[in-house]
This record gives sequence, C-alpha cells and structure tokens, in this order.
Amino acid sequence: MQKVKVLYISQEILPYNKVETQIAKVTRELPQHVNETHEKDVRLFMPKYGSINERRYQLHEVIRLSGMNMVIDDVDYPLIIKVASVPDAKMQVYFMDNEELFTRKSVFGDESTPFFADNHTRMVFFCRSVLETINKLGWVPDIIHCNGWMTSLIPAYIKKNYAEESVFKNAKIVFSTYNALEGELDTSLSKISEYGNVSSEMLSEISEPNWENLTKYAAKYSDGVVLSCNNNVMEDYLNKNNIPFVKETTGEDFDKINTFYDSVYVPLTVEV
Repeated sequence: MQKVKVLYISQEILPYNKVETQIAKVTRELPQHVNETHEKDVRLFMPKYGSINERRYQLHEVIRLSGMNMVIDDVDYPLIIKVASVPDAKMQVYFMDNEELFTRKSVFGDESTPFFADNHTRMVFFCRSVLETINKLGWVPDIIHCNGWMTSLIPAYIKKNYAEESVFKNAKIVFSTYNALEGELDTSLSKISEYGNVSSEMLSEISEPNWENLTKYAAKYSDGVVLSCNNNVMEDYLNKNNIPFVKETTGEDFDKINTFYDSVYVPLTVEV
C-alpha cells in the first residue's frame, strides 16, 4: 500500500530558527513522528531567512525548480529554491528564498524594527512560491498541513486556483492556529494577495489583517483545523461553520493529530 504523503508548510521550523517558538518546535517534531511512527511520507517547506546558516545545514540550490518569478503588486521577485535534509531525520525541507525579501538576519523583525514593514509582501511571496514549487516538483501530497499566520493564504489559493491541478485536486488541507501576530501587517495585504480566482471580494475578509481574520480566512477554505491555542472565538467559529477541528494546545500529542489526518483524508479507491 502506498504511503500517505503529508506536506508541512510552516513559517518556522527548528533547528533553522534560533528561537524555539511553539510553531518551530511542533513543525520539527510532528513531521518526524508522523514519518517514523505512522510511516507517512513527509516533506517540509519554510522561508529561507538570512539567519539560517547554509553551510552548517548543508543547503543547496535546486536549479531545476528555481528561476520562477512571483509578481506581487507589479514587482517581480525572483524565486530561489534550496533544499536540505533535516538533521537526525529522514526528511527533506525546501526553502523559499528571495534576495530582497529574505536576506536580513532575522525572521519577522529586529531590534531597530520589531516588525518589518514588508512582512505582508513576504507572506504573499512565500505562499505563492510554495504552491508553484510543489506544482513543478510533481510530488503529490495527500494532506497539506499549513502552520501559522504566514501560511493563511494557502488554503484559498489551493481551493480557488489549483483545485483542478493533478498535484492538488485530491489533497486535503489542514490549518494549525498558533499565538497571535507579533506585530501589525500592512492593510494593503488584501490588495496584493489578489491572484487568479482569489478576488478582491474574497479578500475583503482580511482587509483588516489581524490574527483573528487571517485565521478565520484560512479555516474557511480548509478541510480541518488544529487548534494549537486556546481561543473560544475561533472554536465558536469552527463549530458554527461545521469545520472539523481537533484541540491540541500542548504541542505534544502527535498521535491525536495523526488520527485527525486519517479522519480528514480518505484515500481514493479504484474499482477493478
């Protein structure tokens, strides 16, 4: 029987982030657990921040995948794709890079600028780059697990722009919520996020791009949600809209999340 393929998309993953945040820890440990204990085939995607030591972690560019341009708000952003093996695990992680957006030696802000003014552009670039790369890679995921606010555009992009693509058409999307935004995203996010069938009308829901609106927007287009933080407003929203979810706020019960995967994804059967 073919292994179920799980794609993890995260804004932070250990050990590539210097700070051990909840999301960085979970998206390092959960994929390995799912891969080794439940024998699923996993791959990971994250931004290539300038703080990542390429020599230490043996990153190398994937020439056949690089070379695409993401046009955001009429500006061309060349995409560079790098790959590495996760230390002490049989997993590959792909890094989305751009010299203008991701060379700075920090994640979302630094001492002089606590939250970068272009984080909204970096977010759009990352989301679109991941999907274009997967489409080109040809690795067909069964489950796509998006982690954190930076990935919150991906469910709608998949459902509205890639639903008929062979790589995505049978995939189920899971979105994990975490803690609130570290700062304020520019309100032009909804404008620059327009892409294909993702229209300005759809994006009006995130015209005020705060944590709650982004999370609801992601959940709306997902097949299931992992509540990784205690939030009654979000729980009420999921119940009201009949969106399947599981509560896992400790970041430790990985078997519970794997069981949730199995409930969301039902493999297609071929009649003989």
